[in-house]
Amino acid sequence: MKPKKTEIVRHVHALPHVSFEDHRLTSFAGIVLFMALFRRLRLGERLRRCFAAMDRGRVFGLARVVLQLIVHVLLGFRRLRDRDYYADDPLIARVLGVSKIPGSKEVSRLSDLVRDMTLERLETQRLARVTIDFDGSVLSTKGHAEGTAIGFNPKHKGARSYYPLFCVISQLGMFLGRLHRPGNVHDSNGAPAFIRACIAAVRERMPRAVLESRLDSAFFNEKVLALLEDLAVEYAVAVPFASYAGLKHRVHSRERWLRIDDEWSYFELGWRPKSWSEKRRLVCIRRRRASRRKGPLQLDLFEPIDPEFEFKVIVTNKTAQAENVLRFFNGRGLNEAVFGEAKHFAALDYIPCRRRTANEIFTLSTMLAHNLGRELQMQATDPTRHTSPTRAPHYELKTLGTLRHLLLRRAGRITRPQGRLCLSTAASGVARQEFEAIYQALAA
Repeated sequence: MKPKKTEIVRHVHALPHVSFEDHRLTSFAGIVLFMALFRRLRLGERLRRCFAAMDRGRVFGLARVVLQLIVHVLLGFRRLRDRDYYADDPLIARVLGVSKIPGSKEVSRLSDLVRDMTLERLETQRLARVTIDFDGSVLSTKGHAEGTAIGFNPKHKGARSYYPLFCVISQLGMFLGRLHRPGNVHDSNGAPAFIRACIAAVRERMPRAVLESRLDSAFFNEKVLALLEDLAVEYAVAVPFASYAGLKHRVHSRERWLRIDDEWSYFELGWRPKSWSEKRRLVCIRRRRASRRKGPLQLDLFEPIDPEFEFKVIVTNKTAQAENVLRFFNGRGLNEAVFGEAKHFAALDYIPCRRRTANEIFTLSTMLAHNLGRELQMQATDPTRHTSPTRAPHYELKTLGTLRHLLLRRAGRITRPQGRLCLSTAASGVARQEFEAIYQALAA
């Protein structure tokens, strides 16, 4: 039976009286999921061990300050002064283990913890192949933070910036480490020692896995390639072939190309720059794409489209077919998605302070927050993919922004019926199912 209009429509005229009282209410009931994850990973204890020598005699130890930064980023805040908006939230105080949330003045050490937690997750996956990618990313600032410099900055030309080198585990989409650098250095600055340290850490935990890596043309030098070969790492590195006149001529004058598909074709050769000691395998790639003719066209006629080609050259020690080498190398684009997600949802691109040390701590905290967002979901789900040619992540996971919107930002109330601590929230439907699945998996 169709309901009457009078049964549905209700005229509202009066506004309610607004009062502010302490009913132990929280606006972030979903943070209890991360509270369970922190307990499962013993995050608080591990942070205290990181800063044991620095926290003696402090009311709010550095370990607790870093934990607050992680929670601050997980909740979606960027500026440190935004702490004031949740300063009285009882559940956030419980997560931090304090009766009063630290102020922004106390927020002013951690790389090993980021690495170790990623390696622990990697061990549970028991992967036959582990892809370790290295790439730099610009972190801009409008101010004059200590250690920043004017350098390569495609989005904010002339702005001061940091240019850290990041290490990402492709199958997890998680950060393994980062090398802090000012914004005016070359991509490969300090890279060999950092690459060696990251690969050694993974090798120690995964001695039977095949390690592989992908790097852009900035890392094309004999020292880096020899290092990867000495460490028994399979690699694919872009070659800046336009800088080598002889190689460029051989690529552009080539007439016989082997077909991969309608878009891609290739040929191979052994080549080395004159100053190098030995030749290496080069896979020369040509990509066909349609190019529309510029200028005015006569109406009522078809628009002519001419084919043109893009070229790239990849140096590799892989023995796989050229098609698989191409797909493997093109998978580097997945790292841009990791950087984009961490910058957009975990404030990776935010420079909060003028002191370099404080900015390093904040950057590491945002990396850890991104990793924890993925770890939270991995604890309650199973991998949905096997190893693909592009080495895409094995899990189909929500971004931290989606997780925050669907689960974290939910009103709740903390009560103690008969002395038992309870959190009541209004989640229902799919949100309730996901909430319960994650919480039960973590609390088990």
